[in-house]
Amino acid sequence: MTNAPSIFTRIINGESPCHKVYEDAHTIAFLDIGPVSRGHVLVVPKEERVRLHELSEASAAALGSALQKVAAAVVKATGCADYNVLQNNGAPAHQAVMHVHFHIIPKHADGSGLGIRWDAGKAPTDAAALVEAIRKSVPC
Repeated sequence: MTNAPSIFTRIINGESPCHKVYEDAHTIAFLDIGPVSRGHVLVVPKEERVRLHELSEASAAALGSALQKVAAAVVKATGCADYNVLQNNGAPAHQAVMHVHFHIIPKHADGSGLGIRWDAGKAPTDAAALVEAIRKSVPC
């Protein structure tokens, strides 16, 4: 059984409409159809992967460049000074469309935008071991 292409792949392929604001060889950006605030944009790699770490280096690099360009355009077009960039990986982490994507969500003077509750914990007691494990896992 094969998985059907995501809605984002259908948009990339021109099979579903969108309000496109940016496109290059590796990425596309368009207005979110369920915006949190005015100017809420999605930036999506054309490479269909579920989680960020699964992307090729080329797609990941292109996303970084596109995010900077589109965020600057959203700020200029909406007049907002502040915004959130949100990206979720996997359904338990609140990912709704199983295709990597970043949200650029303007925070407007009227308070509209993303609200976040951050339940900060304490530094792990095994921080040194955790750091070493992560360092060893970073691909060269």
